[in-house]
Amino acid sequence: MKNINSLKYLIGLVIPIAMLASCKKDFLEKPPTDAIVDAGFYKTDEQVLAGTASLYNRVWFDYNDKAYYNLGDFRSGTAYSAYNDRGNVLFNTTAENGENNASWRAFFNVVAQSNMSIVNINKYAGEGVSPGIKKLAIAEARFMRAVAYRYLVMNWGEVPIITNNLDHLTDTTLRKNTIPSVWRFITREMRAVVDDLPTVALQPGRVTKWSAEGMLARFYLTRAGLESSGAGTRNQTFLDSAKYYAQRVITNSGTQLLPKYEDLFKFPYDNNKESLFELQWVYQPNSWGVQNSMPSYFNFSNDIANGDGWGGDKSATWWMLSQYEGIQASGDTMLQGRTLDQRLRATFMLPGATYNEITQTVPLTVNASGKQKLVVPNTGGDVNFAYIKKYVVGKSEDVGGAAQQYYPNNTYMMRLAEMYLIYAEAVLGNSASTTDATALEYFNKVHTRSGLAPLSNPTTGAPIPLTFDIIFKERVLEFAMESMAWYDLVSLHYYNPQKAYQILNSQDRGLFNIRTDAFPNPTVWTFKKTTWATTERTINANSGNFRLPIPSAEISRAPNLTRPAVDYP
Repeated sequence: MKNINSLKYLIGLVIPIAMLASCKKDFLEKPPTDAIVDAGFYKTDEQVLAGTASLYNRVWFDYNDKAYYNLGDFRSGTAYSAYNDRGNVLFNTTAENGENNASWRAFFNVVAQSNMSIVNINKYAGEGVSPGIKKLAIAEARFMRAVAYRYLVMNWGEVPIITNNLDHLTDTTLRKNTIPSVWRFITREMRAVVDDLPTVALQPGRVTKWSAEGMLARFYLTRAGLESSGAGTRNQTFLDSAKYYAQRVITNSGTQLLPKYEDLFKFPYDNNKESLFELQWVYQPNSWGVQNSMPSYFNFSNDIANGDGWGGDKSATWWMLSQYEGIQASGDTMLQGRTLDQRLRATFMLPGATYNEITQTVPLTVNASGKQKLVVPNTGGDVNFAYIKKYVVGKSEDVGGAAQQYYPNNTYMMRLAEMYLIYAEAVLGNSASTTDATALEYFNKVHTRSGLAPLSNPTTGAPIPLTFDIIFKERVLEFAMESMAWYDLVSLHYYNPQKAYQILNSQDRGLFNIRTDAFPNPTVWTFKKTTWATTERTINANSGNFRLPIPSAEISRAPNLTRPAVDYP
């Protein structure tokens, strides 16, 4: 048998064995039963590892397909779609909204498949499976289940905890669990798997002890606000725990920031030295669910794509563009300037920008070959867009194989940069500001990597104290289009809902026009709000619409979801 030393090889191997469903009818449905759960399958270490390989892609497919950016970025206001996905853009998502339904099912699909992996490994793993591999595989499934529940509780609030779907196939009494008890559950789960995961990935892309400790840093920072001792403050014990785990990952994991920010999204960036957890995608034609479909929705035109290019109306919001240093407001209707922040170019495409790593189809009158390296077009008119760049990797020839909705590049779920910013925020804690030397050092590692100068007083050169607003802004800039900003706002909402509403309601999410001072390679951009589209520029976030509603279809199948939540044991 071929020596199996690659997670991506295993992902390909598992497909003929089990075509796991990518979409469930409802969250209580029994996961599919097929060859991979057969008693004859889990007999070797290789088979067990092949069985858990799908937990890194197929079970997350529906989340990655649209929920990733719909919730994380459209809902938070870092990006918008002018004509599609408007429920999350306008913050009026209903219980009947299609994307709301798909997102709910996506996370419960991860839960269900993780549960079945645990059941099957415990039931069928034979003597040929080493204890270490069995322990690792179960830890991977528990890790994925905990991460999925983190998304569920932050989006929908009270949700039912299910650890074995087979126990609930005919159960009509299932109740929601309280938010604090869901957080206790996922924290216990993540703490339980820390010592069952290796310090070095068994195969590139598999989670490690440091992936779990990074999640614990994230969990505890959020729980510090949820389980606070008073309005507007955070639990100091949990802040200390977030700081502790972030420091351990920074010090012990062996991960490092990539020197250039843009390299984080230049293919092939998969499983680079900054990464702590990625969804693992492969280009495998005719094997639906193991590939990355998200670039199809971001490519602004088929000129840079592979028969798709459905992202022509997706863009950075006006609010997002205003966050970049050097892009200044001129009255209420104009932004103008340039920025040294390399994250803008790596995250969004402005007219005239060039990208040598992406091939663009052009008329023969432009280039006799019919193609060139990408120059972002300046389309003119009263409306154009700051297109999405992150996860856009180009044509098949640019990545060694791609097709419509079939891309090979991974999706980030956690990077080392987050650990630096978690540490800084945990040190800040309940103070108005901090000049803690380590917090400033860690913050500036992220800040200066983007091409900006260290945070300091321009006159005296003295360090500027860190505040919540400074750290929050840095997180927005660092992780835009990585499904992070919304969850930062939910974390804030746990202990200071009015500030979360203020941030959201101050955003402009409307249409605008972009002009350049030169084409290509401009040095200054001018953004001007359209004169004819004056409605739907802002939202009204409040206690009534901040959480997503449980889909009506799910309540009809499980009516006890309308009853008051109970604590999980």
